[in-house]
Parts: sequence; structure tokens; C-alpha cells
Amino acid sequence: MDWGLKNRLSRIIKPDGRTVMLAVDHGYFLGPTTGLEDAVKTIRPLLPYADALMPTRGIVRTSVDPSSETPIVLRVSGGNSILDEDLSFEGLTVAMEDAIRLNVSAVALSIYVGSANQKETLLNLTKLIDEGHRVGMPVLAVTAVGKSMGRDARYLALACRIAAELGAHFVKTYYCEGFEQVVKTCPVPLVMAGGKKLPEAEALELTYKAIKRGAAGVDMGRNIFQSEAPVAMIKAVRAVVHENATPKQAYDLFLSLKGSAKAKKGKLKGVTASTADLGRH
Repeated sequence: MDWGLKNRLSRIIKPDGRTVMLAVDHGYFLGPTTGLEDAVKTIRPLLPYADALMPTRGIVRTSVDPSSETPIVLRVSGGNSILDEDLSFEGLTVAMEDAIRLNVSAVALSIYVGSANQKETLLNLTKLIDEGHRVGMPVLAVTAVGKSMGRDARYLALACRIAAELGAHFVKTYYCEGFEQVVKTCPVPLVMAGGKKLPEAEALELTYKAIKRGAAGVDMGRNIFQSEAPVAMIKAVRAVVHENATPKQAYDLFLSLKGSAKAKKGKLKGVTASTADLGRH
């Protein structure tokens, strides 16, 4: 692995070997996802607490502060939509030159092992890896599961190992029973996908289990930006990933931060109201 590629990867996976990635790429096939309708408003307060941000290039250019030092893991596959019966028909949507132009730290592509389009998505991965090595760009393989594919340890271990064998530098996959076996048989770092929105306590429990069973971190989206207190939630996730907090400690932190934010908001409203009252006299 060349120095430039290692350097880029080190921006994402921190010295403790862990990362908290914030996924905001949902719109590439879901459109205006709940919580991401106004991407600028959603991303801005969360960006300082993310070890890396995973958006599309459109969102990078329109909705991410270019002065931010948070590394970008750029989604470079697409061509499908939630209207498709089979989500596996994805292709490469971004040239490596544009990824470099955006100064990203890694590129990400979905693979659909066991689908009708398995071969094309795996060949797209190898093409992206070859281009990545040419310019020193890490590649994240995302083990997508489509609408009807399984999420058990046997399937996920197969998909992750294939991605690593083809040269992916790190892999994003789902948590499952027997997750430690998925980690054990994959020779590159695994990042857990957050998946569907869960109650905050359950999402923190899921994060804790993944980290304890060997995940290098999480790539969460909806469980953070759809939370009733997104900043409090990403801080609680960070406590689990980087500080080895228990689910209870992390949830208590979430509740405390959420309460503090509400109290501060209430005070600001009071000040605004008082100012308005003064203006009437």
C-alpha cells in the first residue's frame, strides 16, 4: 500500500483503529430522504463530530462547507432507484479524476453478491480498485443486500471476503448474529452500517455489540440524522466507538446532552421574546 493511500485511509480510521462515519448518501437512490431534505441544515452541525462523511458528489458541491477538515468518503456508484424491483443494477457514476478534484479521502461502491448483477458490480469494484491504486485512493466496498437478499453471517462473510479478496481497502457491512465470524474472516477493516432507524438506546446497543465483536467503527446515517437530537446522538455513538462506553453510559450521555440542548434553546427563545417585548415600549 503506497504512502498516499495509507495517508488518506488514516484520515478516516483514526489512530485507535476506529471511525465514526456519517452516511448522507441515501439520496442517490432514495431521493429526498427524511432528515436530508435540507442537506446543508442536516450536515452542518454534525460535521465536526464525524470522523468522515459519506455523501454523493452533488451533495459535496452544494451542501458541505469546503473549509471543513472532515474527510470525505465519496459514493461513486448508482444508476438505480427505489422504484426498481432489483436494486443491484448499479454502475460507476463518478470518474476517479472528479474524486481527486474534490480532494476526497476514499471512494465507495456497492456490491451485490448473489444478485442478478453480481458480476458487473464485482467487476466495477475491481476497476475502481485498479484506478485507486493508480492515484493512491482507498476504496470502500459496501455489501448491499437489495430488497430480498439475506443478512446472516454466512452471506455477509462471503460478501465481505470476496470484497477483500478483490482488493477493497475496507468494507461496510451489516451487523448480524455471529458477526465476530464475519470480522475474523475478513482481512481488512469492517465498518458496520447503521441500517434502518432504531430507538436511540437500541442503536447504541447495536454499535456497542459491533465494536465489541471487532468492527473498526460505524457508518451511521438515519440513526443519527433522524434522531430527535442528532448532535447528542453522534456524540453518544462516538463515546461507544472511541471511549469504550457501555450502551447505558452512552444513552445517559445522549439524554443529558439532549436535555442541555433543549434548555439552551428555551433560554434563547426567552431572550428573543424579551427583546421583542422591549421593542414595543
